[in-house]
Formats: sequence, structure tokens, C-alpha cells
Amino acid sequence: MAGQQHEVTFRFLAQPSDVNFGGKVHGGMVMKWIDQAGYACAVGWSGAYCVTVAVGGIQFVEPILIGDLVTVHAKLIHTGTSSMHFAVDVLARDLTRGKKRLATSCVIVFVALDGPDGKPARVPTWEPKDDSDRILQEYARRLIEVSRRMEQEVAGFRPPMHADAGHD
Repeated sequence: MAGQQHEVTFRFLAQPSDVNFGGKVHGGMVMKWIDQAGYACAVGWSGAYCVTVAVGGIQFVEPILIGDLVTVHAKLIHTGTSSMHFAVDVLARDLTRGKKRLATSCVIVFVALDGPDGKPARVPTWEPKDDSDRILQEYARRLIEVSRRMEQEVAGFRPPMHADAGHD
């Protein structure tokens, strides 16, 4: 039922296939986990197929190592007409020492789509339940504004052409 699931938590062990040449889980794998948790939460909230439209404020804080217990937690923090914003934290825990640490955090935005046409679909409105929720919702609203300003800046920028541009 749409509008019921506003949080998702995934837990698993970091595998040898997840690491880069430096022996730490590579950022692309972490971003895949973030997208998967966000997608599960977005579909659970909206009851519709969803697509990722933005990831903002991503911070790689601490490395994740092979054998760490990884927790990916996605929480709904804002809804628009068809969009849903989720705060995502990726935590890593060394099982031998029991020490948990924040590895990565970000906000990811999904849009719900209707079936055959792929047009944006209305999502249930989410309302904050407490002060923590209100703080996260305000954070999402600030990120929306920053994103709009960035889009305007990028749209207005045209890099100078190099003398050899277009010559292969």
C-alpha cells in the first residue's frame, strides 16, 4: 500500500568484489547501494515505478573495508508532487572491534512514474512527525534551492572553444 514505507535499512557484508585497487570499497559500489536502498524506499512510499533524478551532498567520510558490516539506511525527508527526497546514511562496522562509523551520506531524489507513458505520477504527501523530521525536511528544501541555482549556473555557462575543437 502506497504511503506506508518511509524508511528502509539494508545490511550485508562488504565483499572482496566490492573493493578498488587500494583495498577499500569503491565509491561506485557505495553509490549503487545508495540507489538500491533509495529505490526500495521510493517504491514502498509511492507504490509506483521510480527513477533516480538527483544525488546531492554526497560525502565519502570513512572507508569501508572487506568484511565490514555495511548498513544502508534511507529515510524519506520531503515529498513534492511526484518527487521524493531521501536522506541516506551508509554505516560500516568492523565486526572484530564492534566500532561503527559513518562512511557516506547524501540526499537522493526519485520521481514516481505512471505505467505505460512514463509520465510523473503523484505521490502521497509526507509530513514530518517530530523535530528531527522537520530539520531533515528543511535540509531537503535548502538542497532543492541550491540545486536550482546550480542548474541555472550550468545552463548559462558556455566554455570557450579551443582552436583545435572539431578536428580529429
